Amino acid sequence: MRRDLRDLRELPGAHRGGLVLVACSGGADSLALAAATAVEAPAAGLRAGLVTVDHGLHPASATVAATVLEQGRGLGLDPVRATRVDVGRTGGPEAAARTARYAALRAAAEELGALAVLLGHTLDDQAETVLLGLARGSGTRSLAGMPAVRGPFRRPLLGVERAVVRAACAAEGLEPWADPANADRALARARVRHDVLPLLEDRLGPGVARALARTARAARDDADALDEIAAASDPFTGGAAAVADLLPARPALRRRWLRAAALGAGCPAGALTAAHVDALEALLLDWRGQGPVHLPGGASGVRTCGRLVLSPGAPPRGRTPQTS
Repeated sequence: MRRDLRDLRELPGAHRGGLVLVACSGGADSLALAAATAVEAPAAGLRAGLVTVDHGLHPASATVAATVLEQGRGLGLDPVRATRVDVGRTGGPEAAARTARYAALRAAAEELGALAVLLGHTLDDQAETVLLGLARGSGTRSLAGMPAVRGPFRRPLLGVERAVVRAACAAEGLEPWADPANADRALARARVRHDVLPLLEDRLGPGVARALARTARAARDDADALDEIAAASDPFTGGAAAVADLLPARPALRRRWLRAAALGAGCPAGALTAAHVDALEALLLDWRGQGPVHLPGGASGVRTCGRLVLSPGAPPRGRTPQTS
């Protein structure tokens, strides 16, 4: 598993004592990552630290966070830090916790001057993400799963199976924490983990998780290429584009333009679905003088005077039916 961390040597600031942080919940995946980073980061000329996020969602959360800090110190990581967050409700419990966690990790990285934050997502997590994206019907980007690198975040274990990291914890004498949320079938990811993936492995044979991870890599390559083409040819300026420029475009490009414009109008990425993009596209392909499309985050899209306009905040009052 340590060889999966060799890319740390390519970080700007490697060999000069730069800091990398491990985001550690105390679970087996992130705890194994912390142990491996404690060895591999110094070999790459880096310092290794740890940050744990206390979501405050269960009575023992503060105790768990304290235990994680103690484990981090025992591994020789420095600095080690716990940060408490308030979890909102937007997008459901899983999305709200994720939003709060990533904001806290990003803030910790900026405060400590870290070069990167390492996340312990494994190949099995990637397979679950692909299945969840498939269920949402959100297109190629959703099937692409989690990226190995995005901004300050790196996921070096996406090619490592969960069983391997659990074995690594056992070999190192580490006692991971079992988050009860991971077994809560009220949560979609827990149902995929404990019910859907095992059923697929049973009915289709072993290797389903690895095949789904390969699908994610292929989908990401395709999505990245199309995103680059779409960005270079995007007709939207200031949140508006001429209908005449949008209609002739290939659907794969047009839908990317619409999604990018919606995000630019303030739609939260995690709340913007394919159904919202469908509704915007209907203003082009199924135009009957309909009013504005309401989008997450209070944004809206409306067709007026031969243009498609996406706006933040409250939707425009009334409507202006057009024939163009």
